[in-house]
Amino acid sequence: MTLWRPIEVLLVEDDQADIVLTREAFDLNKVRNRLNVVNDGEQAMAYLRRQSGFAHAQRPDLILLDLNLPRMSGLEVLREVKADIELRTIPVVILTTSEAEEDILHSYRLHANAYVSKPVDFEAFIRVVRQIDDFFVTVVKLPAQG
Repeated sequence: MTLWRPIEVLLVEDDQADIVLTREAFDLNKVRNRLNVVNDGEQAMAYLRRQSGFAHAQRPDLILLDLNLPRMSGLEVLREVKADIELRTIPVVILTTSEAEEDILHSYRLHANAYVSKPVDFEAFIRVVRQIDDFFVTVVKLPAQG
């Protein structure tokens, strides 16, 4: 029997309101996963590679990635993650305000695992984040850490 462990989630998001809402959605959920946050694409890559102050960062089991980021776009982060043999097995869910067909197509071409448009309504946003969290905890089999 496999013992349950919380999953490590890396949220790559520069909008403080969305960070607060995502934290709230995780806090309201009955499963206590660990939500770590970085605010731009360069920080995301440093976190994932355990560089520049992130030497002790836990490898995430799941990445929630905004596309509209400063310093390095979400698509650039996705491209680097999926090109890196050490990181490519981490599921990446694009969680963004963009509903542009070109962003959706480009994300899937770069091997995003899912593309979710952020609802503008508070309750709907909370519900969507909780559904993502629930799906990756109860439905999906994630690779072991390491």
